[in-house]
Amino acid sequence: MRLDRSRCPSPAAFTLVLCLLTLIPPVAKAEPTPPAAAARDQLYAEIAAEVAVLERQGNLLRKVVRLVKPTVVHIEAEKPPSRAKIAPNRNRVEESGAGVIIRQNNRWLVLTNHHVIQNSEPRQIRIQLSDGRAINPSQVWFDRSTDVAVMEIEADDLQPARLGDSDEVDMGDFVLAVGSPFGLSHSVTYGIISAKGRRDLKLGQGELRYQDFLQTDAAINPGNSGGPLLSLRGEVVGINTAIASNSGGSEGIGFTIPINKFMRIASQLVSHGRVQRAYLGVRLDRTYDANQARRQETASRGGARVNAVTRGSPAATAGLQAGDVIVRLNGVVVEDDVHLVNLVARLPVGEPAVVGLYRDGRPLQFRVSLEDREAFETD
Repeated sequence: MRLDRSRCPSPAAFTLVLCLLTLIPPVAKAEPTPPAAAARDQLYAEIAAEVAVLERQGNLLRKVVRLVKPTVVHIEAEKPPSRAKIAPNRNRVEESGAGVIIRQNNRWLVLTNHHVIQNSEPRQIRIQLSDGRAINPSQVWFDRSTDVAVMEIEADDLQPARLGDSDEVDMGDFVLAVGSPFGLSHSVTYGIISAKGRRDLKLGQGELRYQDFLQTDAAINPGNSGGPLLSLRGEVVGINTAIASNSGGSEGIGFTIPINKFMRIASQLVSHGRVQRAYLGVRLDRTYDANQARRQETASRGGARVNAVTRGSPAATAGLQAGDVIVRLNGVVVEDDVHLVNLVARLPVGEPAVVGLYRDGRPLQFRVSLEDREAFETD
């Protein structure tokens, strides 16, 4: 076998190749990521994904606030010197609160609490809109027994709030409270519905005879009164009214008038100038409880026991007697005496109501035609 020397590199060529190879830097090898660093990167990624969900919720809250802000007003009411404590160097004491604008029957109305504008004439009530304009109401209506107040206003470019259905609100639902705590208008707080059907609370000077509050932990402070409680849909589900507090500030227990109840009262005030409440005509035993219900064999752990029946009242005409335990009204289970008073008060006058009760352990039903309470008693 013959070698073709012309195809073989010379020793000099080998030397050149080796020199060139020494000039090429070696390829750096990637350092392996420490296990701890990889785990941290994974946690960052997981946190980012979960925060994205919260940020979407935050965007929802911002949209709700932008939507409802033009519908909320700040209210300042001057109190006559004879009916309020006079501050040093001042002739008037101002009560501040909030309200919400609605449109009903081609009228612009502001919903608020009676105690916010109590003892003030329309000219003494200043309503500040979200754009800074200040106006006075043209008319004012109120109901002391429920702390409901309604004011009619006239202005251009008003925005109405949308009302929700407070009967559909349940414990655990997220809500927003908007108002003017300590005069800081259009402040927003966030929380949940903590409870429903709060009644027989010792609030104010005891004028709130008819109570049926929603309870919320959304921060409510002095000045939030009259402002709306909103669902995450931006709908008004209540009007913020009171707090339970040892300090005078928010301690996570606020009370709101359900908007359905508020509007039943407000609509009557605007249409008729007063609230017409149904009257049954019984005096109830406030000491009656579940233990006594068991002893009386009512098959109910609640109810309201009748101590006396008013002569000539709808209850007397229908045949109710002292000792009866009322357990249902129009199919609604009666929890206690305060619950029964509130149930009767919200029924229409003149329409029959079905009263379910126990008498000597026997279940009975009576049909009662409710009448106007003002014909029998006054507040």
